[in-house]
Parts: sequence; C-alpha cells; structure tokens
Amino acid sequence: MTLAETPAGLRILHLSDTHLFSDGSLHYGRVDTLAALERTLARAAALDAIDAVVATGDLSDDGGEESYRLLASRLAPFAADRGAELVYAMGNHDLRTGFEAVLGARETVTLRPGFRIVTLDTSVPGAGYGALDSAQLERLAEILAVPAPHGTVVALHHPPVPAASALLAALELSNPEALLDVCAAGDVRLIVGGHYHHALAASARGIPVVVAPAVANSSDPIAPAGTERAVTGSGFAVIDLPVAGDPQALFLPAPGPEDGVEIFDLDAAEVERIAAAAGSGA
Repeated sequence: MTLAETPAGLRILHLSDTHLFSDGSLHYGRVDTLAALERTLARAAALDAIDAVVATGDLSDDGGEESYRLLASRLAPFAADRGAELVYAMGNHDLRTGFEAVLGARETVTLRPGFRIVTLDTSVPGAGYGALDSAQLERLAEILAVPAPHGTVVALHHPPVPAASALLAALELSNPEALLDVCAAGDVRLIVGGHYHHALAASARGIPVVVAPAVANSSDPIAPAGTERAVTGSGFAVIDLPVAGDPQALFLPAPGPEDGVEIFDLDAAEVERIAAAAGSGA
C-alpha cells in the first residue's frame, strides 16, 4: 500500500502551529508562515487519500480574523478536494474572538464513519501554558460515555506528555493527569497535539500521543539544558488509525530554501524570564 491509498481506518493529516499573521508579517522577522503553509500543503498533496485534516492550534500568531480567513482559504479547499473532514483546535497564540468568528466553535465533535474526533480548547487567555477546567472535562466524559464504534481521537494544542526543553516545560498542559483520567475511562485511542514545534510520539496511560512538527518553524529538542533554540523548517504528520490495533505516525518535512537557519537561541536567563511571564508557575 502506498501513501496515496486509503487504509482500512482513519487517515489524519495532522498540521500544527501555522502562526499566520493578518498583515503578512514575518514570524520572528524571518519566516513567511503563509508560504510555509502553502509549501506544506503542496508536499502533502501526494496524499490523495485523507479522511481528516486536523490542525492543532497556534493557527494564528496575532489572533486577527484575517489570519484565520487565510488559513481557511488554504485548508478548506484542500480538505474538500479529498472529501476530508476539517478540524481546528485552539492554541495559546489564538484569540477566541477571531477564531470563533471565522472557524466556528472552539470545542467540537466531528464524526467520520466509525470514528469520532473531539477537540478541546487548552488555551489560557494571556498565557502560554495550557489548562482544562472541570466543565470541559465533564463535557468530554459525557461525550465519551457513548463509545464510537472504532473509538475517539482527542485533538488539542498542549499535549498531555512532557516537553523536551526548559521553556516548553514551563508552558505544558498544567493538569494532564485529569485529562488522562477521562480519556482512559472512555474509548480514546489517540491524542494529537502541537505546541512543541517538533515531532514526538509517546504513550500516556496506554493511549498513543502524537505531536506534529510545526509548520512555522522547528524547535531543537536537544539544545543545551535550560536553553531554547529554533530553526527554520516545516513539517507535518500522517497518522493511520486502523479499525483495530495501534496507530502508525509518519513525520514528514516540507523542505524550504532556508531550512536549518537559526531563528533564535535563548540563554537560560531569557528562558526563565519568559517562563515566569507566560508559564503557570507550577
């Protein structure tokens, strides 16, 4: 079977962290994120068979409505041409007003024959870390109380698994165990997220967790301890979730002319300053 063939199950094109701007600004003064998204979709176009396009947050960098319109103008026709569902989740850079005005509800349930995709909004206004309140967790438990024939995929921005760097560790989901309690008690077979700007495959409570690389840039998960480094480079994940059995995730680059060029290299003091301002303090 090639990647252009539909597997028996659910195939997800998993995108994250597009960081689009309403006014065409460059990310960190260097990266044209709209061009990065277009390059990523061109690379993913070989995937004629896709069941769902799932974008897990930090879709906008400035939260403006125009940035969400730009995103939808690229993703909606891409998904429609392939008969795929289109699912958006909120990130910490997204703003609720702009997101809802253009993309719709911040938490959704999407059905694909036999499968269910549930989005959760882990954003905390004005902060970089993530959290889920009791009402959100109760709503998720109510949804999961009725199992889907082939199980549920939970899509969110802040993954419920540890980050690799000091800064992202300060900006993690603050209550992952509470989420995993609900997921483990239900029919959740896969959790997909973003936020870390690098590919990651993990397991939590026996549930596979896939973190997609970012479209906007790539963080360095093996930068010296206490520091944070990012370079140019875009990527995406392709996840095949079979009717039964474990998912398979492929992480693919979308090559660009400046891949690998350093965007920033923050020392420990700067990391601590940002963590204090945007983290949970936990």
